[in-house]
Amino acid sequence: MSLHDDAVLVLKGYERQEDLRQTYLDHLQTHPDGTWKSCHAGHLTASALVIDPGHGRVLLTLHRKLRMWLQMGGHCEPGDATVADAALREATEESGIAGLALLPGGPVRLDRHPIPPPCHWHLDVQYAAVAPPGALQQISDESLDLRWFAFDEVATVADESVVRLLEATRERL
Repeated sequence: MSLHDDAVLVLKGYERQEDLRQTYLDHLQTHPDGTWKSCHAGHLTASALVIDPGHGRVLLTLHRKLRMWLQMGGHCEPGDATVADAALREATEESGIAGLALLPGGPVRLDRHPIPPPCHWHLDVQYAAVAPPGALQQISDESLDLRWFAFDEVATVADESVVRLLEATRERL
């Protein structure tokens, strides 16, 4: 099964955000390359909010280019068999934490946001990943900083998309 096929199956099984979900499915139907960065009409990305539910905290990265506190995430790569694999790979690479585990049940949210040309849209499929006990983060080249924030601090440092992702993640817990 291709990454494109997996993305379609994942989105068909996602039961929230109906209009946005349909936008993603329509995009993939129109663009067979819609999972790849090379699709300039927009492309899927995969992200994961790294959480430590036992301590009521979330790990955010200060994105090097955007200079915003965000969840870990990025573009799908040829080695990613599934969208979930892409999200977990990105979270592991950007957090430096081995042993992350995605919350069961598939994506937590979808978030479509504009990006500068030559591409136009990121169609982000958002997961949540639980950090193992005693996890130690390590900053990556894609980040200016990496920091744990208490759940109730996130709204003071991050934008609404991250706040909504945290809220949906907490509902899933």
